Parts: sequence; C-alpha cells; structure tokens
Amino acid sequence: MNVNWEGILPIQGEIIVIEDDPTLRSLMVDIVVEIGAKAVAFDSADDALTYLLEGHDQCRLVIADQSVPGQIQGIEFIEMVRGRWPYIGAILTSGYLIDPTTVPPSTIYLHKPWSLDDLVIAVASLLQPDQPIRKI
Repeated sequence: MNVNWEGILPIQGEIIVIEDDPTLRSLMVDIVVEIGAKAVAFDSADDALTYLLEGHDQCRLVIADQSVPGQIQGIEFIEMVRGRWPYIGAILTSGYLIDPTTVPPSTIYLHKPWSLDDLVIAVASLLQPDQPIRKI
C-alpha cells in the first residue's frame, strides 16, 4: 500500500486502533504504519483501555469503532480516554448511523465505508492541524 500525500509528517507516538473486523483492523493498522506511526490494535475497547491504564502514555490518537465486543463501546471509550488523557485525539467509526449530537466534542466521525483518503485526512487534521496535506 502506498499513501500518496504531500505534507503529511511522520507521526510520533502510538495510534490505538479498535476494530472487531480482522480485515478492516489489519487495513487500518497498515494505513497507520504507512503514515509513520506505531499502531497498537485491539478488537475490544475494554482491552484498549486496560492497555492505556497500564501506563502506555505514548498514545496520540485512538480510532474506535462504535460497536465492538465487550462492556465498553466506542463513544464511551472515547469519553473515558478524554476524561483521563485530554490530549489524545479521537476518531469514531461505525457502520451504523450515529446521531451527531452523541459524538464526543472534537471527535471526528467516519461513517463506514470510509475511504483511505478519509482516514488519512482525519488523522492528519487531528495530529498536525497546522500542517496542511494534499494528495499527490
């Protein structure tokens, strides 16, 4: 895979990906790695929260699917992360329509099926807001 964007900087730190579909999770990890970040993937928000609570403070961004197995769903996970680590950016994904008023503030919502470009633009806008990117 080759992400052809001009202006995207290598991302420092980790991006947590929470997606229960193994194919989509693998694709998202590949995209994150392609733009220079370290991806840490989980199939549940419960496991991702445990990982963060164990002291992994290099996380810069979470990409969470709304409907995943476990006790915690995407919106609740993002709210918990923001409460404890307000500097961590967030992208929420879902194949179901979500009422925009329920999406946590400063969270980018990507309705599935999103495109590769949608995800790259969302990550860049959260992690390098002062550095515009454009497709080449």
